[in-house]
Amino acid sequence: MQQNTDRIAALIEPSLNEMGYDLVRVAFTGGRRPTLQIMAERRDGVAMTVDDCADISRSASAILDVADPISEAYTLEVSSPGIDRPLIRPEDYVRFAGHDAKVETAAAIDGRKRFKGRVLGFENGQVALALDDGTRVLLPLAGIARAKLLLTDELIAAAQRQQPAS
Repeated sequence: MQQNTDRIAALIEPSLNEMGYDLVRVAFTGGRRPTLQIMAERRDGVAMTVDDCADISRSASAILDVADPISEAYTLEVSSPGIDRPLIRPEDYVRFAGHDAKVETAAAIDGRKRFKGRVLGFENGQVALALDDGTRVLLPLAGIARAKLLLTDELIAAAQRQQPAS
């Protein structure tokens, strides 16, 4: 299904960009009623609203109805990445450098698959992390199965600083 999610992302991303959003992730989960999840965020850094999600849903639905990349019935779910967001793109690791994250690799690196530490950035196709024990590791982005920010007081404070005063 990865190929299909890549195709879906390629179909909807130009429209989202035009609307002022960045596509964070497209995921497809199976089950009785499969779900297509589109995760996006506003380019201006303002928190996503229900209206933003509805706008994205309408746009994506129209595009997907025409292109028809999914042959079975499915539920479309549009959401924001949230504060303890997944880290997917190289720019996510640059943007959230200095924050704590949990990273799981597809294959073991130095005998382990799970890493927890401070994000240092992204360099030469690799994610740099400072582990809790003080060691520094480089993890190939292509080998990361999943990664997400950890909810900390520091992350909450940073998110609050980004929100415009009301």
